[in-house]
Amino acid sequence: MLNILLYRPAACQKLCFALVCCAMLQLSTQAQKTSALPFPLTYVNPFIGTDAHGHTYPGAVAPFGMVQLSPDTRLNGWDGCSGYHYSDSLLYGFSHTHLSGTGVEDYCDLLFAPFTGAVPLESGEYASPFKKSSEKAQPGYYSVFLDKYRVKAEMTSSERVGVHRYTFPLNRERGGLILDLRHRDETLDASLRIVNDREIEGHRVSKAWAKEQHIYFVARFSRPIGNSMAIDMSTNPRVAEKKIRSKAIVGVFQFYHDGEPIEVSVGISGVSIEGARRNLEAECPALPAFDAIKTKTQQKWERQLSKISVEGGTDAQKNTFYTALYHTSIVPNLWSDVDGQYRGRDNQIHRTDGHPVYSVFSLWDTYRACNPLYTLLEPKRTADFIKTFLLQYEQGGLLPIWELSANETDCMIGNHAIPVIADAYLKGIRDFDAPKALEAMVKSTQQDRYGMQWYRTLGYVPADKEPESVSKTLEYAYDDWCVARMAYALGRKDLSDTYIKRAQSYKNLYDPSTGFFRARNNATWYTPFNPYEVNFNYTEANAWQYRLAMPHDIEGLRGLFGAQRSLTNVLDSLFLAQTQTAGRDQADITGLIGQYVQGNEPSHHMAYLYAFDGQPAKTQQRVRQILDNLYSNKPDGLSGNEDCGQMSAWYVFSAMGFYPALPGSGEYILGSPLFEKVSIRLDNGKTVVLQAPGASAQRPYVARSSINGQPSNALFLTHAQLVDGAQVSLEMSDKAPSGPPSAFHVPHSCIALETIVPVPFVAAGTGRVFQTKHPIALGCAQGNAVIRYTLDGQEPTEKSPLYRKPFELNKSATIKAAAWRDDGLRSQTMIATFAKTASGGKAQYHTRFNPQYTAGGEGALLDGVRGEADFRTGTWQGFEGVDMKLTIDLGKKRALKKIGTGFLQDENSWIFFPQRLEVEVSTDGKTFLPAGEATPQAEPLAKGILIEDFSVPLPSTLAGQKFRYVRVRGISRHTCPLTHKGEGKPCWVFVDEVWME
Repeated sequence: MLNILLYRPAACQKLCFALVCCAMLQLSTQAQKTSALPFPLTYVNPFIGTDAHGHTYPGAVAPFGMVQLSPDTRLNGWDGCSGYHYSDSLLYGFSHTHLSGTGVEDYCDLLFAPFTGAVPLESGEYASPFKKSSEKAQPGYYSVFLDKYRVKAEMTSSERVGVHRYTFPLNRERGGLILDLRHRDETLDASLRIVNDREIEGHRVSKAWAKEQHIYFVARFSRPIGNSMAIDMSTNPRVAEKKIRSKAIVGVFQFYHDGEPIEVSVGISGVSIEGARRNLEAECPALPAFDAIKTKTQQKWERQLSKISVEGGTDAQKNTFYTALYHTSIVPNLWSDVDGQYRGRDNQIHRTDGHPVYSVFSLWDTYRACNPLYTLLEPKRTADFIKTFLLQYEQGGLLPIWELSANETDCMIGNHAIPVIADAYLKGIRDFDAPKALEAMVKSTQQDRYGMQWYRTLGYVPADKEPESVSKTLEYAYDDWCVARMAYALGRKDLSDTYIKRAQSYKNLYDPSTGFFRARNNATWYTPFNPYEVNFNYTEANAWQYRLAMPHDIEGLRGLFGAQRSLTNVLDSLFLAQTQTAGRDQADITGLIGQYVQGNEPSHHMAYLYAFDGQPAKTQQRVRQILDNLYSNKPDGLSGNEDCGQMSAWYVFSAMGFYPALPGSGEYILGSPLFEKVSIRLDNGKTVVLQAPGASAQRPYVARSSINGQPSNALFLTHAQLVDGAQVSLEMSDKAPSGPPSAFHVPHSCIALETIVPVPFVAAGTGRVFQTKHPIALGCAQGNAVIRYTLDGQEPTEKSPLYRKPFELNKSATIKAAAWRDDGLRSQTMIATFAKTASGGKAQYHTRFNPQYTAGGEGALLDGVRGEADFRTGTWQGFEGVDMKLTIDLGKKRALKKIGTGFLQDENSWIFFPQRLEVEVSTDGKTFLPAGEATPQAEPLAKGILIEDFSVPLPSTLAGQKFRYVRVRGISRHTCPLTHKGEGKPCWVFVDEVWME
């Protein structure tokens, strides 16, 4: 800490201490008062989702605002993604940017922290304990009492300006504020300049999830800041100046304490310091302004949240509902400045053409319900989101996947800007360049990355070429359906025909023997298979949770499942399955009902799929169960990450009584409303009214319904009906509706034209390498298709041999096969390569590899196939927390010169080279002689993905001798090394292959 003398102005020295105390007491009392919040702000509880794994923050933000001014209580870790966790009791300060419910940490820029006494310069010094009872959060407002300094801290914000107010203790003559530009993320560059005794300016460039995030700021104080300085913490001795540029800067601002709270207004920008100053001048030109900004922002929240009004239900349900609506309205965040300038995906400064630009697009999550909610409540903003997508396409060459502060993180999978665009266009939102949007959609799906090249040529993403292959295939297929719909609407039937075929690619991963979608490796099924296993073939999920991931073709699914596996039976088995999962510990898999996962997005539409089978009661029962049991008005009231509004959007829709189970279709499936009346005020001046008298947990079923006064048996509403101001009446009951499925008008999802024949698969003969003979059996998900094949790598034709029964390979071969339907339609070509090799030996394992990372089983280390650079493709054997130890029986004695093993290191995934490789040899398998050892070239904390061969030449004492047995042992570190993020926790050894010369 530093002891800095504070300059006291002469006028201040003449103040009467008694008057100061009296004034401070009066002002402090005024600051404690808050006017009654308007409806529906009274029902918003910003602490929902701040506990458990919700990853939300409680701070002050305007609707869709650039600034999120919130407390930071956690510097890192998965449950610190937002910078705040409800269980914490130590507060570091208040920063200006936060992410809402993400699964990766970033933001928390520009941390201000108050202090009294000696100047604290490190986070452990300026952090203060606080009591949860002192926290208060409302839309646009947050306050807390910091016990260490006896300071009350209050936060509010406009769209681009954060405003702080600090009330210091009455018995202190001086106070101060710290600005820490080192806080949280790695700082690449920063600057701070003391402009005058009331203003500072600077910038910060940092690296975390976003690889190069720029933030510029101008801050103004409501009173003179006396001994102000910018300190370069990277120098020894430290340098304190009025202007500093460094990667490690702390600003110190002290002031004489005269009893009046100090306010600080901070304008930010992604463009420049002058941009931040213009934002500040436009939104908060003078101080004090705290109460005015708070009032104005809360009025904006009142207008925003009043778009939906509900009647009936409990207060707790209203708390949860309006907080959910609040959470859907804070992301995406405004990104352009007041003058229209913004930083683009090319890292250049651009100016918008009359519309705001946004950032933070968590599209894998939000395309499912959050963006469809915007099409209903925010049609103009939806068009602005899409215009932003197109700007990013122009500047970066592709539509966004997961964009953050002008950085493409490429996080998650799919091309899910596509359904957002198609859904909006097909619903009549047309204020964007539709032909350019279609061009961008096509280009984004024609890339040779993330397995898309294999998806196009093979009809699926192979597991040995790309991780998360099943999820990618299924989600690419849905995106392609959206491209087809958009192309058709724009009169591009050529494109529509191409993409409607691609939209059926999910069929190529359906395994009829198990009834699940499985990964394929060399055209064979990935083994061993356990539908409960969470592995890298699926994205944050297992085979259960991707079994119904393609609602765009329910009729196609029925055809795959067959009569024995009706859609209803499949759904029932999902909800009634055991709740335990196997394999990887995936923190996102939470909120389980059987294997349905409310805490993560792939399951979100599934309870509504019963309606496609004419089973509305089952949808109503499951939806009500989720609403009542997996959401609550508590800090841990979310069953998983909020994910930028998606968890909340599911609740908003479902509580109103309908849900967009298939974005791009324009239909909303009816469910079980929580409230007796819901009114939705649309931008076009019309109001949707849904009435459900008696709706409750005891009356969750819809007995009868009417739309606009006319009886209806439809299990869905259309977007056209809603935007025309539909009046929907539901008669609720405690009894499930009777009658056959045919009694209902069900939603329809079918690709009837341009259907495909699924690609054949290898049903038996899974190993790539064999030594004598190799049995081969072929199959096809379309049972009545015929398969023709070749063994010489030639393309199969209708004149090629007809597959009738399994056969054996006795030499190396490339099998190509295709399936034909009786109408002459042909599948894409299956390709599988098998190699006959001389005996490489047989392995006996003394420590077992992890079942998630088998590389194909016990012959994998001797099959001649080397592991790929990406460990997730399943070509490596993994040993967690134990040594890799096995003995190889060569079958007969051989003269050996050198023995080696290939290892992989990826420190970011807790995979480290072994400390050393030990090799022993034996003639009888009982007595082993040491043959030598090898150590890694790379350091354990070396960055990146590294592959090394550990090679051990046999010593001269063993030269010329023959041995039958070889024992290799990779001595693991067992736990992650010191200073690593997983320090002290089990680490991995990944191996492939063992070779001998």
